[in-house]
Amino acid sequence: MAQSTSISIFDSRKEERLNSGIGDQVSARTYNAVMCGTLLWGFLANALMVAFLAAPITHALAGVKSWVVLVGYLVFAIGGIALSVKSDNPWISFLGFNLLVLPMGVVLCLIVPWMPVAIVTKALLLTGIVTASMILLGLIHPQLFIGLGRTLFIALLVGLVAELVATFLLGYRGAAFDWLFVILFSGYIGYDIAKSQAYPKTVDNAVDCALDIYLDIINLFIRLLSLLSRDN
Repeated sequence: MAQSTSISIFDSRKEERLNSGIGDQVSARTYNAVMCGTLLWGFLANALMVAFLAAPITHALAGVKSWVVLVGYLVFAIGGIALSVKSDNPWISFLGFNLLVLPMGVVLCLIVPWMPVAIVTKALLLTGIVTASMILLGLIHPQLFIGLGRTLFIALLVGLVAELVATFLLGYRGAAFDWLFVILFSGYIGYDIAKSQAYPKTVDNAVDCALDIYLDIINLFIRLLSLLSRDN
């Protein structure tokens, strides 16, 4: 579900950022601090939701049809992404970021608390290791990852369509798509890190880039959870 709202859907907006000088540019340190702070806020908000709201959210949605939950999720998530990437105002972009974090937190509340602690811990650890590795590679070899942008985008779209067909028409429940998306979102972390350093260093771009990377990391985590739970 989560990867269907990937920021890749708004890939053309990423290219617009390269030529956007709207907003006062800040130092690289401030730019990266805003980006990291926004990311940390998103993860903290999700962690607090899982820790304190999982039970009431699960209870409230117990009698709600799954398609209603899905539609609500998509409305908030896609609306938040669109609001963020279409705006040149950092506060509006931050509002959009939070509109994405909220439904993503609901998804996590429906998944994480009901899994063994060992699996969640392992998924968090693996997500951290992969994220740190891809950030480092994205900073060391930015052109390599930027060159992979079109390939990643096409592979993601093809993978999404193939997964929908395999799941709903063929009844496939195997791990192949989880592995595919783990690879793709790992690559997207390096790509979005590399691209973030190529954009004009404005506060708005920092927030937008944080949204890109947040989606990559949270989708990676969810897919790793799915893979690890299969072995349990």
